[in-house]
Amino acid sequence: MVLLIVGALALLAGLMILSGASPLGSLVTLLKGSLGTPAAISGTLRETTPLLILGLAVFLALRAGLFNIGAEGQFLLGAVACTWVNLRIPGFGGLILGTLAGAIAGALWALPAGLIKAYRNGHEVITTIMLNSVAVYLTTALVAGPMKDPKQDSPTTADLVAGSRLPWLYDHAPVQLSSALLLGLILTALVALWLRKTVAGYELQAVGASPGAAKYAGIDNRRVVLAAMCSSGAIAGIAGVVQVLAYEGRFYAGISPGYGFDALGVALLAGGSAWGVIPASLLFGVLAKGGTSLQLDEVPKGITTVVLGLIILVAAALRYRKVSTDV
Repeated sequence: MVLLIVGALALLAGLMILSGASPLGSLVTLLKGSLGTPAAISGTLRETTPLLILGLAVFLALRAGLFNIGAEGQFLLGAVACTWVNLRIPGFGGLILGTLAGAIAGALWALPAGLIKAYRNGHEVITTIMLNSVAVYLTTALVAGPMKDPKQDSPTTADLVAGSRLPWLYDHAPVQLSSALLLGLILTALVALWLRKTVAGYELQAVGASPGAAKYAGIDNRRVVLAAMCSSGAIAGIAGVVQVLAYEGRFYAGISPGYGFDALGVALLAGGSAWGVIPASLLFGVLAKGGTSLQLDEVPKGITTVVLGLIILVAAALRYRKVSTDV
């Protein structure tokens, strides 16, 4: 493990030197850009929020033994459904109904993959990746067509009214803290308690740990798989709702820079506890926000992706070592 960690650090340092950057200087720049000022911290928490909720969605599926690679598509469908409802029903009612619409849209978008996995044993990685592509093209067509703001040239909806959006917990420049982050923390606590304290949570984890043993114990594996995939999709849809109602105030093509794909890394890094999603998403948020500052220093932003990959590699090796030792 020591050799693996040293090797990962050496590889990262070598790549940065080859790109013409100073490893130590880049680290300082990254930390200053993400945590060095109140404005930077606000930006980091903004990046962390969707990653927290999406990471939780993927984590829940992982506990059932499912790889929900479709969180990106479920995020987009949740966001566009919420926007559609909110534009027609402004105010607090639109906020509540839009949130429900986003959660339902995310769950329905995950439903086909859940059905195929539960009843035909089709691999969810393939089906969810395919659904991602459909979601991108579908939402782009909607926002470029019937949902497009006629006053805009680019594919975007009209802005939501202020009363239809999630409120700020603190909004005094340069610091902004959205209630969306609090919602993400509450969801994390609910999922953690549900997995630990309920029969349904136990059944989900039993199916994920050993489908054969779970079936022998009388658990309906198909029902659990289907419920887990749809629940994961619903949470991913809520992440899309949050992005629209808390930060963007509209839906547009390219609203997600790939949050749904990063969420898999968040969930893997979280380990076996839902609480682990919080520090994992914060780490991803720091790297996402700090990566922008690195670009200003002419350091390739892809370096942050390399960092994340190496972190996940080391974390996976640590988990494998622990499992092997326990066995």
